[in-house]
Amino acid sequence: MKIVLIQVLLIAVVVAVAARLFRSRGARSQALRRLGLLLLAGFAVVSILFPDLWNRIAGLAGVGRGTDMVLYALVVAFLSYTVTSYLRFREIETRYTRLARRLALDEAERDFPPQARSAGGDAGPEADGPRPR
Repeated sequence: MKIVLIQVLLIAVVVAVAARLFRSRGARSQALRRLGLLLLAGFAVVSILFPDLWNRIAGLAGVGRGTDMVLYALVVAFLSYTVTSYLRFREIETRYTRLARRLALDEAERDFPPQARSAGGDAGPEADGPRPR
């Protein structure tokens, strides 16, 4: 089995995107996404102006045709977008969970204030009914 340059590059990109799953995010990650989008837009403009360029790039990478090279680039871009979207949605779900917990605790404190529970006298906390968790 002969491994060509494009196979090595594609495997490296897939591993890098998968490693991004375990990396923290922040302003740097957002900046990298924006740079990636600008790079993709730049490649699109250059591809429109110079369509034979992809054939030359494909030849350097060991791919037969420029259209195959474009397909590989789009697969990598789609994989990166998918991973980014997954991470963003996971973060949003975590925020919603924290918000729901905070809201539940605030409502429980409003509906069952600590003074009302302790002012009940000798009956103890069971007299107020079950406490929300």
